[in-house]
Amino acid sequence: MSNEVIISAENVGKKFCRYLNSTLVYGIKDVARDILGLTSMSSELRRDEFWALKDVSFEVKRGECLGLIGSNGAGKSTLLKLLNGVILPDVGTIRMYGRVGGLLELGAGFHPMLSGRESIHLSGAILGLEKKEIEDKFDAIVEFAGLVDFIDSPVKYYSSGMYVRLGFAVAAHAEPDVLLIDEALAVGDVLFQTKCFEKLKEFKENGTTIVFVTHSLDLVRSHCNRALLLHKGEILVNQSPKLVIDEYNRLTVTPREAPNKIHPHKISRAEGTVCSNESEWGGLFRLNPHEDRYGSRKAEIPEAGIFDLDNLPVQVLEHNHEYLLKVRIRHNESMPAAIVAYTIRDANGQVLCGTNTFYENIDMGFMKIGATVVVVFRHKVRLNPGEYLLSLGCAGWDDGHYTVYDRRFDYMTFRIVGAGPRVGLFDPGCTVEWKKSN
Repeated sequence: MSNEVIISAENVGKKFCRYLNSTLVYGIKDVARDILGLTSMSSELRRDEFWALKDVSFEVKRGECLGLIGSNGAGKSTLLKLLNGVILPDVGTIRMYGRVGGLLELGAGFHPMLSGRESIHLSGAILGLEKKEIEDKFDAIVEFAGLVDFIDSPVKYYSSGMYVRLGFAVAAHAEPDVLLIDEALAVGDVLFQTKCFEKLKEFKENGTTIVFVTHSLDLVRSHCNRALLLHKGEILVNQSPKLVIDEYNRLTVTPREAPNKIHPHKISRAEGTVCSNESEWGGLFRLNPHEDRYGSRKAEIPEAGIFDLDNLPVQVLEHNHEYLLKVRIRHNESMPAAIVAYTIRDANGQVLCGTNTFYENIDMGFMKIGATVVVVFRHKVRLNPGEYLLSLGCAGWDDGHYTVYDRRFDYMTFRIVGAGPRVGLFDPGCTVEWKKSN
C-alpha cells in the first residue's frame, strides 16, 4: 500500500427532502437560480429537508481497503453513491483518481429484457471498457460468474444471487483503480463469496483501492485496513477496524447518546478492582489498563478471572486442559438476575468463541439490591496456542428491551501454550483409526 491518495473528500454534505412534492418544487427553483446566475442555497436547509451527510472528510490511499459501517440510515450508501458519481454533493468536494468500478445496488446497470451477454457489454461500457476489452474479457467474466448455461437468458429470469455474480464479475474484470461495493457480496452463496474475497485480496496486492459498505463486522475485521463509522450522517470514528467496531458495538447499546458524547471509557487497573470489600481476586491477574467499559451499571462486574481445577489463578493455559472462568456479578437494584456472558477474541478483534447463562439455560432467579453471585464457566480449552483477549458482559431485559448493564471489552489477556503442530484456531479433538485393506 502506497501513500498516494486515490480518494479525497473534503467537508462533503448531501441533503434530501422528505416529500416528493417539495423535492420537485425545490428542484425547479434550483434550476431557475442556476439559469439566472443567482447564489446557490445548497448549504442551507429548507423546509422538509435534512442532511443525509454533513461535514464528511477523509482520504483513502492506493491499495487500501476501507469499510463503511453504521446503523441503517447512517449515510453509508449515500456516501458510496457520491463517490461513484451517481449523485453530486450539495457542499464540499470529492476527488477520485483513476477508473472507478462500482457495485452499488442489486442488478444496477442491467435491463431486465436484455440477456446476460448483452448486460455484460452494457455494464462494461458504463464502467469505461472499450468494446475490444469487453470481448477479450467476456469468457473470463462468464466463467467467474458461473453463468455459462444462462448467459443468453434475459436477466429478468435471474435470481438475486445470479444478478450479483454477474455484476461483480463485470466490475472485477474491469480492473478498476477504485472498487466500490454496497452489501452485494452478502447475497451470493459461500463458494461465490470465497471467490470474491480471493479477488479482493488480489486487487489489494495489485494496488486497487476498495471501499465497501457492510453490516458484517467480521468482513471489516478480516479484509479492511481501516474503517469509518457513520452516525446520523457524520463520521464518528475513522480508525483501525478494531477500534471502529468497538465503538459501533458501544453505539448499538447507547443509541440515545449524541456522537460527540460517545467516548471510550478507559479504566485503569485500580478502577477495574474498585470493589475491594467484595474482591477475592484483586491483584491476582494482570488486567488490561485500556479495556473498553460501558453500560447502565444496573448490575456490574467487579472482577473476573481464569482458574485451574485447584482454584489457582492462571493467565498461561495449557492446550486441551480444563479451566474455570469465574465472573463476579453485583446487582445494584432488586431485579431478575443478570445474564452473564463472555467472549474470547484474537488480537484483530475477531470473536472466536463464547457463551452466556441464557444460552446455557441457567436461571438464577430474582436478586435483591446488593446481591452478589459468582458465575463459573467450566470447559476444556480447544483453542490452539497463541495470545487471546477475554471480554465480559452482563445484561437483561428492561421493559421488554435488551439492555447492557456492564460490558468489559478486552478485560484481560491470556496465553495458551502446547506442544505439537496445529492447524487453524481450534483443535477439533480428532481421533484417527486405520486398517489395511486388501
